[in-house]
Amino acid sequence: MKLKSALVLAILALGTSLALAQQQGVSKNEILIGTIQDMSGPLAGYGKQARNGMLLRIDEVNEQGGIHGRKLKLVSEDDGYDPKKAVLAAQKLVNQDKIFIMAGHLGTAQNLAAMPVQFEKNVINFFPITAAREMYEPFNRLKYSFAATYYDQIRLALPKLVKEKNAKKVCTIYQDDDFGIEVERGAEAALKTLNMPLTEKTTYKRGATDFSSQVAKMKAAGCDLVVLGTIIRETIGTIGESRKTGFNPTFLGSSAVYTDLIHKLGGKAMDGLYATMTVQHPYLDEASQPIRFWATKYKTKFNEDPTVFSVYGYDIIDALARAADKAGQNLTTDSFIKAMDTMKIPPDMFGSDEATFSPTKRLGSDLSRLSQIQDGKWKVVSGYVKP
Repeated sequence: MKLKSALVLAILALGTSLALAQQQGVSKNEILIGTIQDMSGPLAGYGKQARNGMLLRIDEVNEQGGIHGRKLKLVSEDDGYDPKKAVLAAQKLVNQDKIFIMAGHLGTAQNLAAMPVQFEKNVINFFPITAAREMYEPFNRLKYSFAATYYDQIRLALPKLVKEKNAKKVCTIYQDDDFGIEVERGAEAALKTLNMPLTEKTTYKRGATDFSSQVAKMKAAGCDLVVLGTIIRETIGTIGESRKTGFNPTFLGSSAVYTDLIHKLGGKAMDGLYATMTVQHPYLDEASQPIRFWATKYKTKFNEDPTVFSVYGYDIIDALARAADKAGQNLTTDSFIKAMDTMKIPPDMFGSDEATFSPTKRLGSDLSRLSQIQDGKWKVVSGYVKP
């Protein structure tokens, strides 16, 4: 009888070890997480910050014993913000490193290029750092997204600001590409609910540095609120040119302008700018003690101030760890998906909205809130704006 019991136990143990061996990126002691960041291109600062935030949360999880005894390990690749390099990076991570999951990949075009490589090997694309709708549409069981889209950000925030400022003429300046068009469409949808048209629309080409003609056009139209489909340099250029010419409407941007670089590079002229956002920028002197403590911990580890991209990276790993823990000892792609599809992630110290997922819902939350630059710093000025 003892021999039979021992044989049964041995068979069960063998079955468990084989099941684990069959799941790429999951071993007895480790869960392999892949990420692709821009470490050498135009968004290298963002990529480095996101990776550091991920590493900070991984260290915390591992210090607490990992996930069911398994330590998290991050393998990162640099794509230089180039979709072609993103494909090569994904091929290496998926086929050579054999990651379990791809987390926090930065950039819309880069994700779209890399996802087919991942999906061919049943690798989940988890919480990419982009607010594009393609990160969860069309539906794919391997897609999970956390970022409220640019379209929804503006669609929900603009009506509230129009009423608050008693704006009569709303205009927009936007980048002539998919990103800018999403912002413009969000503005159109928002104003439709108020039975208002866009008084003026003007565009610029990616890489532009002179916005004088666009500003003159909006000033001549008498715009009192301007929706910015801009990123960093274009935001600073548009507002700076406006201030110089005595044109001072209310400016509203998407989360693409929610970065400390706006006020660091643009100076006093940027005061008054509104932006949609979710988690808040972690200033070292933040009034919130938990955020201040976290920011100091980050700076001690990486010898630089954290940014909102550091928070994105940190929160992405936190959500991943929650789901992996819920999936149980036998972690597979299927068990992770099953866990995520009943997941409810509560708000955190950075003010994130509650995120919920289901077998048919792959965007955690479509809500955002407003911040404004006041005295050279972003200040949260609203709660989450609901339809």
